[in-house]
Amino acid sequence: MKNKTFWIFAILTISIISITYGVTKLITPKPKVTEAALDCHEIPNTSEPSAFKPTIENKNKPAGKAPEGMVWIPGGEFSMGSNVADESLCSLSGVTKDAAPIHRVYVDGYYMDKTEVTNEEYEKFVKATGYITVAEQKPTKEEFPTAAEEDLITGSVIFTPTPSAVNLNNFLQWWSYVGGTDWKHPLGPQSSIKGKEKYPVVHITYEDAAAYAKWAGKRLPTEAEWEFAARGGKTGEIYAWGNTLKPNGKFQANIYQGHFPIKDGDTGEDGFKGIAPVAQFAPNAYGLYDVAGNVWEWTNDWYSVDYYKTLGESGKTAKNPQGPDAYNDPNDPTQIKRVHRGGSFLCTDQYCTRYMVGTRGKGEIRSAANHLGFRCVKSI
Repeated sequence: MKNKTFWIFAILTISIISITYGVTKLITPKPKVTEAALDCHEIPNTSEPSAFKPTIENKNKPAGKAPEGMVWIPGGEFSMGSNVADESLCSLSGVTKDAAPIHRVYVDGYYMDKTEVTNEEYEKFVKATGYITVAEQKPTKEEFPTAAEEDLITGSVIFTPTPSAVNLNNFLQWWSYVGGTDWKHPLGPQSSIKGKEKYPVVHITYEDAAAYAKWAGKRLPTEAEWEFAARGGKTGEIYAWGNTLKPNGKFQANIYQGHFPIKDGDTGEDGFKGIAPVAQFAPNAYGLYDVAGNVWEWTNDWYSVDYYKTLGESGKTAKNPQGPDAYNDPNDPTQIKRVHRGGSFLCTDQYCTRYMVGTRGKGEIRSAANHLGFRCVKSI
């Protein structure tokens, strides 16, 4: 990790958290630290509120009980996307435009996991199958031909707070590729998941999540299914719980409060500093926990920056959309990415507020980090 070659390898792996700024902004970071905008508020700037039309839920319900740990999502027609104009609650202009325009979508009903998949659930899968996650596999010369052999080590990406305030235009300042990190060792080789059985499993790549889903007789949700479920049958609300960040002065999700990304900067006003066990906050109207904050969640869709534009321009209601046919991220065109949803415990009003229900994230399919997990769905 000390030479230039390995740093290049780390940057490739760390592309999983490039959900805010393009690579071009990372090349020449400003040397002077600038503070977050002072115009911070609980209600984000929005546009086109009338673009949201009523959600029409399906009325049919399946016979029998839901599978263990899952709830029924009726499906139906809804307005998908976001009209949030800024990347943060501090009026930081960002790339939330990839969640526009708002467009009509229909999805069939399905079952969905109440919570993100936990460590104990993933451990059952690994014990039953002998599965080895990508983070536990040694990178190959084929993947990274310019890397020295001694730099090709197992590992994953960990949030590493900075000692003092930094300019937020360079996320490489607070992420580190750490050898020996994986789902069983989420904070490095000396850490473990003992006592954290009910925490969401992290350091999971897309293929790791898909492998678990197949074993469990489930699948990963489409982006449209994920958003329909997260909205809980409501129309155009900013958060999964309504339009106010803190109803009655209380946080409704595990997100970051305080000065990001400095050491001990998270004040834990929501009750947690860092990742939390699942289901620590009230569920949404469909009985789903943590559809905002805690950890990002994989969906099955390829990420394309202009996919919503394509759907919106069609003028039709998209029926059970499966995402674009190919990935497209002009800021990082060589990285193969799928969509993340929900935000994480690192989302902050100063920088990234992707816990807003209609906003999107993205990640390179063979990269992982300690703020990324998943949940599954099951068709009937």
